[in-house]
Amino acid sequence: MKEFLSDKDFLLSTKTGEQLFHDYAQGMPIVDYHCHISPKEIFEDKQFSSITEVWLGGDHYKWRLMRANGVDERYITGDAPAREKFQKWAETLERCIGNPVYEWSHLELKRFFGYSGILNGKTAEKVWNLAHEKLATPEFSCRNLIRRSNVRLICTTDDPADSLEWHKKIAADKSFDVQVIPAMRPDKALGIEKKGFGAYVGKLSKVAEMPINSFEDFKEALSKRFDFFNEMGCKASDHALDYVVDVPATGEELENIFQARRAGKQVSERDILKYKTAFMKFAASEYVRLDWAMQIHFGCKRDNNTAMFKRLGPDTGYDSIRNGQSAADLADFLNDVNGTCGLPKTILYSLDPNDTEMIDTVIQCFQEAPIPGKLQNGSAWWFNDCEQGMRAQITTLANEAVLGNFIGMLTDSRSFLSYPRHEYFRRVLCSLFGEWVEDGKYPNDQEALKRIIKDISYNNAVRYFGFKLDEEK
Repeated sequence: MKEFLSDKDFLLSTKTGEQLFHDYAQGMPIVDYHCHISPKEIFEDKQFSSITEVWLGGDHYKWRLMRANGVDERYITGDAPAREKFQKWAETLERCIGNPVYEWSHLELKRFFGYSGILNGKTAEKVWNLAHEKLATPEFSCRNLIRRSNVRLICTTDDPADSLEWHKKIAADKSFDVQVIPAMRPDKALGIEKKGFGAYVGKLSKVAEMPINSFEDFKEALSKRFDFFNEMGCKASDHALDYVVDVPATGEELENIFQARRAGKQVSERDILKYKTAFMKFAASEYVRLDWAMQIHFGCKRDNNTAMFKRLGPDTGYDSIRNGQSAADLADFLNDVNGTCGLPKTILYSLDPNDTEMIDTVIQCFQEAPIPGKLQNGSAWWFNDCEQGMRAQITTLANEAVLGNFIGMLTDSRSFLSYPRHEYFRRVLCSLFGEWVEDGKYPNDQEALKRIIKDISYNNAVRYFGFKLDEEK
């Protein structure tokens, strides 16, 4: 019987896998090329008041599990004392056998707090006291948590109208040697159907210092903001779509749609899709111009519980998988962009695991020199961010493409304690490689294996995005 969460063999199914992880993957740095942590908290080097704040403060993975365990909302997002919230979480966690959050939570307790025991209702007081004592020390500030995790670079998620004030301050602070750069997230500019679209146009006009009287003006203002982000070191964008569409429209149609929504008038669903198609094609042309990578997350149906959305707002644990991405629409969109401005480096993430093979076959139609893996099927995302999901994504990518060019794991988290997810991913990766070697499916060529594992863990992302970092040999 294997020991629970053993440093030696957790998730590693073969001796070869153990050796690959410990010799090559374990010590590699982290490039966190997509996350939602706060640059303000990084600059201020925030200290957390309790493990509840740092662990439960914005983690809708944990909130969903607590609700599923019948915990009252007062102990999740409500006004219950922090200690009582933590108790309810501990009592929930002990029932989550087989859930990756169980493993992540214990990895975080072990790596950051040195706690090798089990968190449950009976041990909650002990863990609370241990964490409370350690969180009060300088070693547990935001910056030191990042340093301890061997992170070299972080890409935050930022609106085009953001001043990037905190990024400027971090860049000017020579005492912190981890790069923190923005990533463009223009969801408010894309979301023409949203209630606040007209107000957002006005906000963008102000920060871009130009009048916006037409759709062409709108694009020009965005282009100015793209240039500003580029000056601040931005290397990537990120778009949250229901699904990728390809609905062409004339310039006159787009202008009418833009003016109608700017004035607060309703437009048809078809018109919304026309606008989104045109917007994404414009954005792709900007990314080609700036040599940015375009990330597209799709296949999520958000805010399903209307009553709770009204009460708590978005990103509070009420999202689900949305199926129905059309392979034809995805291929046609990529083909249209490729035929007009050429494709930027593109990373696709679907929340629907049934899309994995489709994505892998579509993107192979558009790979081209000189960039290895110019189009990527991104790491298993959100509900797929577990051993089974990672294995499926990696295996399918290996079957359909060149796995050695994969850019690997991203944190996609709002927590400064989430970096052990990279360790989890690397253990799964090395476990698969070990199985393939021991099954005779790949030679036990240590030089080749070392290179591929180190590349997927770190080097490929550095090269792909063009980050100013040294590769790890």
